[in-house]
Amino acid sequence: MSEIKRVVSIGAHSLDAELLGGPLLLKYAKQGAHCTCIHVTQGRLEDPNATQEEKDAYLKELLVQNRKAAAELGADTIWLGYVSSNMPSLNDFADRLEQYFVEEKVDLVITHWRGSMHPRHINTHDAVVTAVKRLRQKGSRIRLVYGETFEDLVGFIPQAYFVLTEEEVAQWYKALNTYTVFRGGVNDFPYQKYYPTNLQIRQIESGSSGATVCYMYASLIENELW
Repeated sequence: MSEIKRVVSIGAHSLDAELLGGPLLLKYAKQGAHCTCIHVTQGRLEDPNATQEEKDAYLKELLVQNRKAAAELGADTIWLGYVSSNMPSLNDFADRLEQYFVEEKVDLVITHWRGSMHPRHINTHDAVVTAVKRLRQKGSRIRLVYGETFEDLVGFIPQAYFVLTEEEVAQWYKALNTYTVFRGGVNDFPYQKYYPTNLQIRQIESGSSGATVCYMYASLIENELW
């Protein structure tokens, strides 16, 4: 792993940033990097029978879960304040991210691949890529990679593999389990079966020695190998 001092993982909803970038965040945090989970929107309670009071309470609890999950990864966290029904334009979104990257002297950004089933994931990808492209054109050496989630697999190509120790796997899962949704309390997707299985799949395909995660390079931005 190269020397990185400032890392951000940007997810469209709570839990996305931790799924996409959690393994890299905890690794870089142990090396002394300042790491941040950025949540574009909070997400929502999906139960159609939930009352407005229950929905509001869930959103309030998500902010607590954001902080706890980030702390488990050795990171801090930010919610950008957006909601799914009132997202900014691409240019406004990218402008805000570009300013943040400059102010924070960000070295590495992790976000969604564009091949997603979810519009907010695509919005986030487009804004991040636009911001990073602008900075690269201005001479910045900021780097961008795409993390893996089950919602963003259309055209996703594993290119960079990282082996996790047993302790790192436990640390990552402890952060993920902070979220009610990861524990199965919001929808019926089997998060706790899918992601451990995926660690095994990536280990097998890469021929590595232990649980493995993968990332995809931003090939339309990078003009040379790292």
